Amino acid sequence: MSFGTLYLIPVPLSTDVEKKSYTAFHLELLGEIKEYVVENEKISRKFLKDANIGIVQNDLIFHDYGKHKRESIDYNSLFKSIFNGQDIGLMSDAGCPGVADPGMDLVEEAHKRNIKVVPLVGPSSILLALMASGFSGQKFTFHGYLPIDKSTRVKKIKELEIQSLKEDQTQIFIETPFRNNQLLDQLLQSCKPQTKICVACNLTGKDEYISSKTVLEWKKEKVDLHKKPTIFLLYVK
Repeated sequence: MSFGTLYLIPVPLSTDVEKKSYTAFHLELLGEIKEYVVENEKISRKFLKDANIGIVQNDLIFHDYGKHKRESIDYNSLFKSIFNGQDIGLMSDAGCPGVADPGMDLVEEAHKRNIKVVPLVGPSSILLALMASGFSGQKFTFHGYLPIDKSTRVKKIKELEIQSLKEDQTQIFIETPFRNNQLLDQLLQSCKPQTKICVACNLTGKDEYISSKTVLEWKKEKVDLHKKPTIFLLYVK
């Protein structure tokens, strides 16, 4: 018997959009998968219910891939269904699994076992923000979270600014939502006036906000990003 496949399933970024619109291309596939590895079972069940995949919830199997469970996962047991020819889906809470979200270790283990891995098309906040920024999409780097310590973070911001100018490269990073305003303030204090900053907030949501301005222009604006999922992009040309 041939092995099953590990499908990487993107999940909508915002809770106020039509889930089905993101899964229409994959509805037939989702209607055949009965086993999932997920970051949060409650969120994943709601996503699949809203997508109307046609499978009774009680028939679905979920494996907990939350941050407190990942270190103790038995991958041989987890992949048992795949070894028996069944497909499994991997989902994070929002966006693309493995991209600024959990999933890397699971996919790595799948490759070690020669399991076929198939990524599905779906929303990525990083790429959506880059597309809408007007910054270089030919060369870019995603840094994840910047340092929390203020002095270390200022040093890092200045390094990113220099790297962007030297390499003609867009610098992309995120922050814990309740510290977004502080990060934006730090960027405006630390960067040169003509450095460009893009703020992409609540992507795909009804209150989506995307704006690219120079630091000088941002200093004349007032925007509240508190507790809102936000991507920050920096570019010097």
